[in-house]
Amino acid sequence: MSGARAEKVIDEPLAVLERHFGHRAFLDGQEQVIEQIMSGKDGLVVMPTGGGKSLCYQLPALCFRGVTLVVSPLIALMKDQVDALVEKGIPATLINSSVPWEEQRARLDGMRTGEWKLVYVAPERFRADSFIRALEGVEVSLFAVDEAHCLSQWGHDFRPDYMRLGRSLEAIGRPQCVALTATATPMVRADILGVLALKDPFEVVSGFSRPNLSLTITAVDKVAQKFERLREIVAAHKTGIVYCATRKKVDLVSETLASWGVKVIAYHGGMSDAERAEAQDVFLARKADVAVATNAFGMGIDRSDVRFVAHFEVPGSIEAYYQEAGRAGRDGEASVCELLFNFADTRTQEFFIDGANPGGQTIRDIYRFLLDEADDDYEVHRSIDDIADGVGVRNGMAVGSALSTLARAGYIERFDIPGKRMRGTRIKRPEVSAMGLELDDRALEEKDARDREKLKAMVELCYARACRQQWILEYFGEKGASTCGTCDVCLDDHGDDREPTTQEDLIVRKALSGVARMSRKTSAGWSGKFGRGKIVQMLTGSRSQEILAAGLDQLTTYGILKAQGTGYVNSLFRSMLEAGLLRVETGEYPLMTLTDRGARVMAGKGNYRLRWPSTDGGGTPVELEDRGFDPQLYSALKDVRNRLAKAQSVPAYVIFNNRTLEGFARFQPVTAADALKVPGVGEAKVERYARPFLDCIADFRRSLPK
Repeated sequence: MSGARAEKVIDEPLAVLERHFGHRAFLDGQEQVIEQIMSGKDGLVVMPTGGGKSLCYQLPALCFRGVTLVVSPLIALMKDQVDALVEKGIPATLINSSVPWEEQRARLDGMRTGEWKLVYVAPERFRADSFIRALEGVEVSLFAVDEAHCLSQWGHDFRPDYMRLGRSLEAIGRPQCVALTATATPMVRADILGVLALKDPFEVVSGFSRPNLSLTITAVDKVAQKFERLREIVAAHKTGIVYCATRKKVDLVSETLASWGVKVIAYHGGMSDAERAEAQDVFLARKADVAVATNAFGMGIDRSDVRFVAHFEVPGSIEAYYQEAGRAGRDGEASVCELLFNFADTRTQEFFIDGANPGGQTIRDIYRFLLDEADDDYEVHRSIDDIADGVGVRNGMAVGSALSTLARAGYIERFDIPGKRMRGTRIKRPEVSAMGLELDDRALEEKDARDREKLKAMVELCYARACRQQWILEYFGEKGASTCGTCDVCLDDHGDDREPTTQEDLIVRKALSGVARMSRKTSAGWSGKFGRGKIVQMLTGSRSQEILAAGLDQLTTYGILKAQGTGYVNSLFRSMLEAGLLRVETGEYPLMTLTDRGARVMAGKGNYRLRWPSTDGGGTPVELEDRGFDPQLYSALKDVRNRLAKAQSVPAYVIFNNRTLEGFARFQPVTAADALKVPGVGEAKVERYARPFLDCIADFRRSLPK
């Protein structure tokens, strides 16, 4: 032990662990992190939700002389942590905008006299030079940055106030610093290390695997189907969180659940601080079973019996999805996470991306408007909506993001207007014209592109037929992850993938060539122009009006997979998508194109394995009309399968797997002979199981309007 560390350390970790926290051993990953912190090193800790991140800085805080400052992004999160510590007899407090300045001063004085060991501080406190000066004379032994992904503009929850923490560290004498987060890609981790300028840091990335979580992604066409499925989830699992993309949807979903008799709370940014705090307290006290919330809810939520997390819409990134899903099953018990996926919901996320990424020209236009509207004191008392109307910006979020960019660059500052529920803007450098703004336009464009890449990855996960958890772990950089065995894909698909035969490879390369002919080749790679449906129709030689009108029958690849039939080719495309040869782009419509890997395979330069569609002896359902996938029929067929499986005490996939049910829902056979033409269906299964499914399809077809 070095002399400096010996002076700083006043207690030993294991003794503190048992005395204050009642444990005799650490959780996986904790001991390694705490040892590094106790040695005096800066560090970055990435540990999954429920892995015990908080203890990694709370325990050293009690072992060190002086006080530990904890930067935390949410008032409710701070309060929960402080309340839990105080209950254990640990001297902890918080400093944020909810605390009057005189009380803040008293707490700062208490830090100097040794009254507090842990003080949670909101990042915006570091805006004020007065706060930095008030820390003079305080012995800060450790500076812990919680939810550290918030300081990376490539992270999923960027908070501009986090960006000044590196400078603040220098201003208070550069104490030992540790940054902690639950989700961070390699790029985000590099950003955290750079912004905080950590010195010779250790870096611990604990396993992201959550084996107790069953991840499911369910395709739905209509809101009514979402509510039907949500009712089943709530009935089966009782306690949980439903995440919605917008405040409006939070209100709709919470009111609907309440009408079912569910004890529910709503939580979103349109509520006051007091209302949000009360809602969170009700949920944590187990006075409500379900929380319906936007993505801010749940940071640090420590309710161990959350048995499900449902996403009513697709999140904007894998990081956001996995962090939110990870709030289920924090007690280690089996829990379910289900995302109700409709591609149309990506438009909401694209709206958020547009709002978070105003271009350089938009920022300059907003600054020009502020200069024109400023009074003699260079102040502007106009709301976000007023500024948006004045500039002609449709997305009010873009105005807020532009103001944040201008404030970070030192051109403006925002301030509270007494008696009003809006903030004013003060121009700090009025001599600078709009054209004179020094903006990094390239960085702005890069962030916009990265945000769209994150959404694209989220959509790719939704379409993939690979193990959900394995896919996510590889996204976060964990190579060689094994399949989870509990997600919807693992439970459904028990077939093996393999390398292609020479004939199969030729078919795949033909399919990829067809995709290439219906895509754009750019310097950045391939870009989609058509959806999967039209591409499959072109490859199989469809004479539909939409194919002929678009001139797709003139392509050299038109009809080259006609012999394989639409059923086989549709299944092949699903397999190529999950193998990473194809990808789906976001936008108004889901457009399909090649990945870089797919382009290499098309050129005969790449190896690959696929889960090959069944041809049932070479036959394909060319004689059956492809009626399009019908989710309502598919749901009814799953109900039939579940009844049969329960009656025979066998797993559902033994009857028919999901791919076969999808074929039934698409081709809608009503006779045993027709059923044999659906890929994956053999005579034995038709004889043993088909009749209830065929009856279900017949009933469905009779119910359709004539």
